[in-house]
Amino acid sequence: MKFTSLIALGLGLALQAMAPMAIAQSYPSRPVRIIVPYGTGGGSDVLARHIGAELQTMWGQGVAVENRAGASGNIGTEAVVHAAPDGYTLLLQNSTMVVNQAVAGKLNYDPEKDLTPIMLLGVTPIALVAHPSLGVKNLKDLVAYSKAHPKTLAYGSCGIGTPQHFVMELVKQKTGIDATHAGYKGCAPGLTDVVGGQIPLAILSANLVAPYVSSGKLVAIGVSTKDRYKLLPDTPTFEEQGLKPLDFSIWYALMGPAKMPPDAVARIYTDVQKVLAQRDTQSKLSKAGVEPLNGNGAQLATLIREDAVRYIQLAKSANIKAE
Repeated sequence: MKFTSLIALGLGLALQAMAPMAIAQSYPSRPVRIIVPYGTGGGSDVLARHIGAELQTMWGQGVAVENRAGASGNIGTEAVVHAAPDGYTLLLQNSTMVVNQAVAGKLNYDPEKDLTPIMLLGVTPIALVAHPSLGVKNLKDLVAYSKAHPKTLAYGSCGIGTPQHFVMELVKQKTGIDATHAGYKGCAPGLTDVVGGQIPLAILSANLVAPYVSSGKLVAIGVSTKDRYKLLPDTPTFEEQGLKPLDFSIWYALMGPAKMPPDAVARIYTDVQKVLAQRDTQSKLSKAGVEPLNGNGAQLATLIREDAVRYIQLAKSANIKAE
C-alpha cells in the first residue's frame, strides 16, 4: 500500500512538472489579438502588424491587430487590463502610457500591477529641430539666440503632456532657454508648421523630421537618446552637447493582462525575438523610424518603474498638467 502510494505520488509530481511544458507546447491553440491603443500608421501600429503577421505564420493561428484609439491610449490599454489573462489578448503599448500617469496623477489602472510586461521591442528618439531662417545649428547657438532675443521663441510639440513636451521642458531647465510651448494635437501639424516657418522650433519624433533635415528644410539641433540616431547620423545628442544625463526615447513594448501564464509569456518572448532578428523586420522598422530593442519582461518592468519616477518628477518641476 505504501509502495503504491509512492508510485501515485511520483506520477502526480511528474504530471505536475509536465504541465508547464504542455502549456508552452499547446500555446497558442486559437487566434490571438494584439490591441494597439492608437490609430493606424504610427510606430506601435507598424510594429504590431509586422510582428503579428510573422507570428501568424510561425504559429499557424490567426493573429489580429485591433486599433482601439482614444484617451491617449488609455481606452485600448484598459481593454487589455480587463481581458482574460490567458495570453490570447496582448497589448502593444509605448511610453505614452507612463507619461499619461505622470500628467494625470492617476489612471484607471496601474501600469506596474495590472499588466504583465512581456518584452521591449524598439525605440524612437525625440529630436529638436529649427526652421533654417532661425539661423541656429546646435544647442549652443540656440542658447545664445534665446539670450539675445528674450521672450520671442516658441516651440511646437506633439501635444501637452507628450514625451516630446517633457523632453523640451527638461532641455529648457538644463540650458535656461526661454521658449513658449505651443502644443499641437499630434506631431503632424507641428511638423507642418515648423517646415512652413510658422513656428521657429519643434520637438518631434525623430523619424518624422529626418527626411526634412536631409533635404535642408529643417535643421536638427539635437536628439534625446544617449547614442546618435541612425536616420540622423550627423546630429549630436543632447548629452554630447553637455546635457548629462539626458536619455529619453519613445519606447515600444509588448504586454498582456496581469497574471499571464509564465509559459505563454516565455513562448511569446522567444518567438518575437526570432521575428526581431530577421533582416526584413529590421529593414521595415528602420523605415518606420523604430530601432529594434530586444529587452525581456524584467527589463521592461524596470524601465516602466524608472520612467514613472522621472516623468512624475519632471511634471512637477515643469508644472505640466493635463488639458
